[in-house]
Amino acid sequence: MSRTIIFCMFFFCSTMVLTADADCRRSRTVTYRQIHQKIKQLETMVKDKDAELLHTPENPVEACLYTAVTCFKKGIQKLQPASSQDNAKFTKAIRIVSKLTCRDAGEQCEYTCESYEKKTPKEFLKSFANLMQMLFKN
Repeated sequence: MSRTIIFCMFFFCSTMVLTADADCRRSRTVTYRQIHQKIKQLETMVKDKDAELLHTPENPVEACLYTAVTCFKKGIQKLQPASSQDNAKFTKAIRIVSKLTCRDAGEQCEYTCESYEKKTPKEFLKSFANLMQMLFKN
């Protein structure tokens, strides 16, 4: 009887370890889809003229995914709506995108957020959307 219980506990624990998310790529797909949609929505609402340029990671290597996501999360807080009419939708979209989580894979990344080129808010959001699509595929 005790062997059966121990086996069941071992089986349950090993199943949980196998399904646990180890990095950005293994998080819930639904969350990524929601965040990707909100990023696309923000592209139409963001103030692009006379706006602060933002550090924009492009095509980050595997070891730098955590750094890139962190950089995007910092930059997203600096975005401003193009018109005050979009303020409520804009704020809600920012809140949802800010919920993106990514575990540090523990690999050493040679880049910091400040080492990425600064770009306009729309280019920043397009690059963020591309990163999300890259994470989707895998």
